[in-house]
Amino acid sequence: MGMDDAIAARIRMITEAGDGLSGPDLLGFALDHAVTETGGLGGMVHLRGPGARSLLLTAVHGLIRTVARDWAEVEPAGASAPARAMAQGTPVWAPALGAGDGRGPALPAGSGLLAVPLIAPEGVTGALSVLMIPAERPAPERWAAVEALAAWAAPRLREDPPDQDQDQDQDRDGTGALLADDQVSQALWHMSDAFFAVDGDWRITFVNGEAERLLGTARTTLGRTLWDAFARLSVDEAEPGLRSRYRRAAESGTPVGFEVRWPTNQRWYSMRLVPVPNGLTVYAADITASRAREAERAAAERAAAERTARIGELTDALAQALTMRDVVNAIADRVLPPFGASGIVVQLIEGSVIRIAGAVGYPQPFLESIDGASIHDVSPVAEVYQTGAPAFVESAEEYTARYPTMAGRPAAARKQAWAFLPLIVSGRNVGCSVVAFAEPRRLDAEERALLTALSGLMGQAIERARLYDLEHTRAKELQRGLLPRALPSLSSVTTAARYLPASEGIDVGGDWYDVIPLSGARVALVIGDVMGHGLSEAATMGRLRTAVNTLAELEFPPAELLTRLNDVVSELGDNLYATCLYAVYDPVGATCVFSSAGHPPPAVVRPGHPVRFAGGAPDPPLGAAQPPFETTEMSLEEGSLLVLYTDGLVESAARDIDRGMRHLASALSSAARAPGPGDARRDGDRGENASLERLCDEVLAELLPEKQLTADDAALLIARTHALAPDHIAVWPLSEGPIAAGEARDHVRDQLIRWELAPLTPTAELLVSELVANAIRHGRGPIELRLLRGEGLICEVTDGSLTTPRIRHAAETDEGGRGLQLVSALSQRWGTRYTPTGKCIWTEQPLP
Repeated sequence: MGMDDAIAARIRMITEAGDGLSGPDLLGFALDHAVTETGGLGGMVHLRGPGARSLLLTAVHGLIRTVARDWAEVEPAGASAPARAMAQGTPVWAPALGAGDGRGPALPAGSGLLAVPLIAPEGVTGALSVLMIPAERPAPERWAAVEALAAWAAPRLREDPPDQDQDQDQDRDGTGALLADDQVSQALWHMSDAFFAVDGDWRITFVNGEAERLLGTARTTLGRTLWDAFARLSVDEAEPGLRSRYRRAAESGTPVGFEVRWPTNQRWYSMRLVPVPNGLTVYAADITASRAREAERAAAERAAAERTARIGELTDALAQALTMRDVVNAIADRVLPPFGASGIVVQLIEGSVIRIAGAVGYPQPFLESIDGASIHDVSPVAEVYQTGAPAFVESAEEYTARYPTMAGRPAAARKQAWAFLPLIVSGRNVGCSVVAFAEPRRLDAEERALLTALSGLMGQAIERARLYDLEHTRAKELQRGLLPRALPSLSSVTTAARYLPASEGIDVGGDWYDVIPLSGARVALVIGDVMGHGLSEAATMGRLRTAVNTLAELEFPPAELLTRLNDVVSELGDNLYATCLYAVYDPVGATCVFSSAGHPPPAVVRPGHPVRFAGGAPDPPLGAAQPPFETTEMSLEEGSLLVLYTDGLVESAARDIDRGMRHLASALSSAARAPGPGDARRDGDRGENASLERLCDEVLAELLPEKQLTADDAALLIARTHALAPDHIAVWPLSEGPIAAGEARDHVRDQLIRWELAPLTPTAELLVSELVANAIRHGRGPIELRLLRGEGLICEVTDGSLTTPRIRHAAETDEGGRGLQLVSALSQRWGTRYTPTGKCIWTEQPLP
């Protein structure tokens, strides 16, 4: 192949310029210009190594270490381009065919290798190769330029005389036989990687300059065994398995590579052990820097992966967080750890005031001291609010310098560095999230960018939580307004109640309860649940509660009251359903009568007896029921507990209602300490109320733990019953004639003296006279008088008529019609109720 005149002239100039070079400098000079002349990617030179058989890489240009490492040693009898060029004594072109093509180590895809033999007078000593793209046969002039440079360099490899001092040392030790005292040794000596060779008896026959850093100088190592060097350097102690690796490589006859930390300098080396017919050659490339870079990169990747995972976790957690407390805890759990932060405080702007919405990792006195600060003060929060950009403070000194009027805050907060992040929602700055550190901290650009990005997630979640808290507060206020503000204090029952709104969502529910005083010292205990959640359901609940109170005042028995309430629900519209349980406790007979429309049965706890649930299967709910409703009657001796509840207390997605009722029974059995008949009020009303309040709390804690999310409201009403003492009850049958009024007055007068209530006698006699007169005139026998001493003095007159008396407005000339007007004026309360055999007219006077 020929060259044009320009290329030939350039080659002459190159060779003249390099005429004084020898050894590695000569090879590098020729290789550099060969790559330049061909426009190649890089190049390499292989020379025969010790033993005259292995082809060793002695010069590299433009190839990355990973590629060069694969070509560190080439089998002279192999199919690689350098080996074939040396074997044939002619140039060889080898396009890349992919990994495993049988032509030596793989070449980059789309490339080719031009290998030209280095021919000296005594024979072929090596090959000069150029890596080229594309994988097309080089142009003749390029081919000729590489041949010319190789032909110029090859004879000069032998011109440099060997190092006499080294030659003499080797001769004195008798170890120079394995090593060719020629320019190859010089090239190996100046290799950037450590290289040494041992013979079949493990005697060191060659060390280059870099290898002396590992084993010691040539003067102290040549001729001695490798194991002596290992012992002297304590290699076996630091790397116990290294000696066995060397032996296995020599025995296997195949190259072995591994990484090791050398004990003398604590640097990492990539070692390649290559067996040769009369020993072993070792390449050791210092990879400390690359390993450190890889470790840093791996650490950075792990940190980035961890932060990415944290961001994903934070996103998921914030999506599930409802309240401000949930949001702040989610941020603290998933933002503080990866940054090594020790605290976070969320501050929202309300008008011109900075309010703390939540915090983790701060002393409470400090939070109280900064809550309510003005946005017009010079502070980092005000600065972030005004600029909309984050602010980073690396130390307490910097904080004090920037905000001198707040110099005491770092010590009070126990913080040393801060990231003040704006909370921007829909282009509006709503506040600042402060991530703080216990020690001075400089955040790098990546960390600052990540925190700034996270602040966007925080802002959206915090604004959503703020609105949720606001709506939830309003919903709870509405719910409280619809429920009884306080339960009445009655002698017949002691009551306590709890309402627990659903913890999922902000809609109010339809659960309600009530305690309604009735005539005759009786009391109505009511609990109900409008199905669904929302303002409409809450409004329906309020209407039903009002309806129940109205119907209770009319003294309807439970089954009839639910019948009329069912009509109310049906008139409110289709697809509206509600459950209700209405119970009436009578302390005179210590009995309870109740009816249920789709509501769970009440739990009954009698002193000394196991918990049981009263009644059978409930009737369908209101709105779907077909009256009449079933009525259940039971005895409740002194100190019994009647427990009413809604299904939200005992039923959930994870627990069916039967299991929940068993759980409730267990909680009542272990928590209730019902007093016996003789000591029901040994601690007084206050002590008994406190006992029931504790019982409510214990039942809720057992059935609805604090951390358990509930999708439904739950209401609980517990009543402890008290029977009216026999000596507080007086009953007399009366005659059916006019003499009945006189009999009634005599009984009242005598009984009030016994009860030491004589001051009430005149009014009581007048009231009973009017009631008996009304029964004689408008009713029919038998007539009965009953006096009860409860919260007040109750006077009842019963007869066999169903006619209900009513107040009439008598004219001035009328002789009658003023009796009930007189009754209404003299009594605290009065009314009429139906009995199984007729009616009862009653009055109530306050006790003195």
